Amino acid sequence: MAPDRVSLTELIAGVESHEKTLTVFNADPEAVETLHRQFADRNVSVVGEETPSGTPRSFVVLADDGEFVTAAGVNDVVDGAGDDATDEGTPGSEYPYRPILDHLDETMFTSYDTGQMVASSREIEDRAWRLGSGSLHAGFQRLSILADQMDVYTRLASKEGLDVHAYAVPDRDMLDHDTDLTIHLERSEEIEKSWFVVYDGDGVDVNKCALLAEERTPREFYGFWTYDPDTVDWIIEYLETSYGLIEQ
Repeated sequence: MAPDRVSLTELIAGVESHEKTLTVFNADPEAVETLHRQFADRNVSVVGEETPSGTPRSFVVLADDGEFVTAAGVNDVVDGAGDDATDEGTPGSEYPYRPILDHLDETMFTSYDTGQMVASSREIEDRAWRLGSGSLHAGFQRLSILADQMDVYTRLASKEGLDVHAYAVPDRDMLDHDTDLTIHLERSEEIEKSWFVVYDGDGVDVNKCALLAEERTPREFYGFWTYDPDTVDWIIEYLETSYGLIEQ
C-alpha cells in the first residue's frame, strides 16, 4: 500500500512542528543552560522549573503534548552528552542518557551548510557500507552534484548485497558509469530542493536511519535525521512509489 500522499517538505514540517518539552526541575541555572545548549539541535524545548517542596533535586521530565514520556537525573543527562556522539542510536546502550534520546528519534537541525550535510550523510553511507546489505537511497538535487560524489557511490554500489539508488534533476549530460548504481533522473521541484540519504537496514529496524532536508535558502538546509524505523520505511516507500518507475 502506498504511503499517504504527504510530500517530503510536509514531512519535514510535521517533524518541525512536533516539538517535545524537557522540563528541568530543581536545578541551578547553569545546569538548565547546559541542557539548552546540549539539545539545541534537537526538536525539544528546554525549560526550568521548581517543585513546591524543592525536592527531589535535579531531575528532568520529557513530555510530548503534555503527556509524560520519560524521566532521568540531570547529572545523568548532562554527563551523558559525550556518549551520544559515539552511541549513534546503538541498541542496548547502558548509558542513563539513552531514555531521553530513545524518545527523540527525529532530530531537527537548522541552517546546515553543505559541509555539515556531507558529514551527516557520510554517517549513514558508512553504516550501509559496514553492514553491506539492504538498500540505500540518496537524493543529490542535481546530476552535477552527483557527479562530484560518483567515487563514493560507485564504491557503495560495488557491495554485492547493497542496492544503491541516486535521485537527481538532470542539469548535465547523463553520467557515463559501469556500475550497479541506479540513477533516477527526475524533473521534479521536490527532488531539486531535497537532500536525503535513507538506509533500510536490510529490514532490521535497529539499523534503519535517514537524513532528510530541504534547501530553504541558498546552500542552507533545514531538516532532520532519524532512527525511527516507521519514518525510514515511509520515506523509502514514498520514493519508490513517487519516483521508482523512472530509471536511467
